[in-house]
Order: sequence, then structure tokens, then C-alpha cells
Amino acid sequence: MRKIAAGSVAIVLLAAHAVARAADPPPDEATAIRRVDAAVQARVNRIAGYTVTERYAVYRGKDETHPVAEMTVKTTYRRETGKSYQVVSQSGSSLIRRLGLDPLLEREKEINQPSEVAHSWITSANYDMKLKPGTQTLNGRECLEFAITPKRKAPNLVAGSVWVDAKDFTIAKLEGIASKAPSVFAGETHMMRQYAYVDGFSMATHARAESTTFLYGKTVVTIDYSGYNLELKP
Repeated sequence: MRKIAAGSVAIVLLAAHAVARAADPPPDEATAIRRVDAAVQARVNRIAGYTVTERYAVYRGKDETHPVAEMTVKTTYRRETGKSYQVVSQSGSSLIRRLGLDPLLEREKEINQPSEVAHSWITSANYDMKLKPGTQTLNGRECLEFAITPKRKAPNLVAGSVWVDAKDFTIAKLEGIASKAPSVFAGETHMMRQYAYVDGFSMATHARAESTTFLYGKTVVTIDYSGYNLELKP
């Protein structure tokens, strides 16, 4: 009887401990922001480079099933040199590729140069961040949501929301409006980027940008990322 009672007490204590942990409130805003900054810096410190296959697709008007132009590239990122691209395949309108996708890749090269890349990080150095109450579940991850406002205007900085994992504060999703149009021909651009764990690091897996202009109408660009190969610093 003593063994059964002792076992029962242990189970009750473990259950009570689990409930207490589940009921722990999220950190205060200042602490949460510091942990987001730390998670971004930890990722930067560990990833020396990577390769990934990126598939770009451009859609026009209401049709988001049949792309008018596509491009698949193998992207190589090195922390000391930035990004480079090798085109694997391309199809559809050469005009849209030349006026839309080629400049997009060039812009990515520019913002990922070693001297510039830190200006794109989702940290308190680049954004004012306001923690929203409660948590949300995104793709099975319990997340905290921050309202974010860029501290300067740039096509790669978004005014909207970022969701971070409530346990390790790595980024799960980013969504909002680009704080500056990428060109004089582009209208307001709504951007979204999803992340997932790759070898323990939060990496982009899908992105979408939508803009509408009087001249070109509605344009949607999607990017799907696959086949990551990370090079980690020891």
C-alpha cells in the first residue's frame, strides 16, 4: 500500500508541476524583445553559409494557378561575401523575368552584402516592437505575436507583425506592408514569409508578395525554398 501511495503522490506532483509550467505567463515585453534579438544573433553566429533551391513564380490578375513566368535558382550564401545565384531553369514571359525577377535577385544581392545584411534583421535595432497579449498556434508551434514598425523606410522592411516561437523566440512568420515601394512603378506591396526549422535553425520556406498598380494591375510573386544545406560554425 505504501508503494502505491508513494507512486500516486509522485504522479500527482508531476502533474501539478506540468500544469504550473503550462500556466507560466509569457515574459514581459522588454524581456521578450531581448530574447528575439538574442535568437537572431545566435542564428547569425552559427550559420557560416548555406545553399538552397528557390523557385520564383509570377502571377497576374486573379489567376494564381498558372504563373506567367517562373525561375528556379540555386542560391549560395556566404557570410563573408553575401548571396550569389545560379539559374537552374526559367520559363514564361521573358519580359516579366527581365523587369521583375532579375531586379528582385539583384536587390537580394544588395541587401545581403556583409555591410548591409544587419539592416534587414528582425530585431529591435531595425524595428519598434510591441508584444501582443496571448499566444497563437502556427503550424504546430506556440507563438507570440509582435506588432512591428520599421525605424526607417526600405523595401525589405515590413510594417505589420512577426510571430516568434514562444519557447526559443526564433521567427515563425512575418507579414505586413513593405515600408517603401521597391520601384516607382510598384504600388503598396503586401509581404508574407513563413519559416520552419532546418537543422535546428529557423529558415524561410515560403514567401509571397502582392502589389496592385494602375499600369500593371495585380501581381503576385511567390518563392518556395527547398533543399537547404547549412554550413555551421563550430
